[in-house]
Amino acid sequence: MESAAFPSPVALPAIGRAPGVSPWAQRLALLLESTGEGIFGIDTRGCCVFINRAGAEMLGHPAPDVIGRDMHALTHHTRPDGQPYPHEACPIFAAFREGTPCRIDRELFWRADGTSFPVEYSSHPIVEGGAVLGAVVTFVDITARRAADEALRRANEVLEQRVEERTAALSTALEQLRRLSTHLESVREHERTRIAREIHDELGSLLVALKMDLGWLAKRLGDRPELLAKGRAMSRLIDTAVGNVGRIITDLRPSILDHQGLWAALEWHAQEFARTTELDCRLRFDVDETLPEPPQATAIAVFRIFQEMLSNVARHARARRVTVDVVARDGVWIVRVDDDGVGASAAAIDDARSWGVLGMRERARQVGGTLRVQTAPGQGTCVELRVEAPAGATP
Repeated sequence: MESAAFPSPVALPAIGRAPGVSPWAQRLALLLESTGEGIFGIDTRGCCVFINRAGAEMLGHPAPDVIGRDMHALTHHTRPDGQPYPHEACPIFAAFREGTPCRIDRELFWRADGTSFPVEYSSHPIVEGGAVLGAVVTFVDITARRAADEALRRANEVLEQRVEERTAALSTALEQLRRLSTHLESVREHERTRIAREIHDELGSLLVALKMDLGWLAKRLGDRPELLAKGRAMSRLIDTAVGNVGRIITDLRPSILDHQGLWAALEWHAQEFARTTELDCRLRFDVDETLPEPPQATAIAVFRIFQEMLSNVARHARARRVTVDVVARDGVWIVRVDDDGVGASAAAIDDARSWGVLGMRERARQVGGTLRVQTAPGQGTCVELRVEAPAGATP
């Protein structure tokens, strides 16, 4: 370059062997030669005015052969897609044409042997006295970085694929477990019904027969008061056994659920709960008689969830007052139990060992419902079950 702004263009001299080079130039040459990055300078025509050893080696040219050459035409002439790279589109030249620096890491530099390498380069304008004299370009070969990035990308793809496969497998397993849980619940209810029927038919019949036999004996023991007293005691025990059998049958399968429907069963169970616990139990039923009675599977699930709600109040809440709301209107069934007990933390409710809550949520999911629990320590607990009424059902 023949310009007063720059000294004569030369490759940087080897330190200590360049006669006539000033100490300042020697120090600058030492600094540029000691870096592993390629560095070259261009004038306002884009021609090289200096290049360090690392830059010349990366480009595959002897340093003196680069001086004065158009650096874009020499090493930046083609895009990564193989298309020609015009001078006017080169970001390096924009540094001295527009006075704006740039940093690019998605392009190629070309070597003397015609091969290319991915490069990260930056171009900064050289300004003196307010005038732009050219630009300084620093660049590094990022082949290893690209290879590492590609290896990381492939590893991430493999990892994502494995995660998707494992997630799909877990989802399948979870769905299978839920279907199994639904099946087991159905089997359990059928078994409860069978056992309740057998207890009623077999044990109940035996107890009635014993009661009748004791009555027959009592009529013939009028002159044996001690035997008559024993017979009356046995009769009372049989009455107690009959009551216990009835309670067991009801626990297994409340007959009111089959004979009078879900809403009557819920009201009966709430009244029994109030009677046995002696809590201040407020019952509020708002049932639209034109709505269809829930299907049997849904009715059983709702009733069992309601049982668990009240059981939790009795066992854990230490409450004084309980409010039970049952609403069946506008195509939705809502069962809500609200107590003023000790409450619980959100962590305790969501704990994996909270089997009662987990069971209620799973039962609700099986019938397409949702279970919501609102509680806080010292602020009581509200448990609400919401189930959408099936469309098109007959009242």
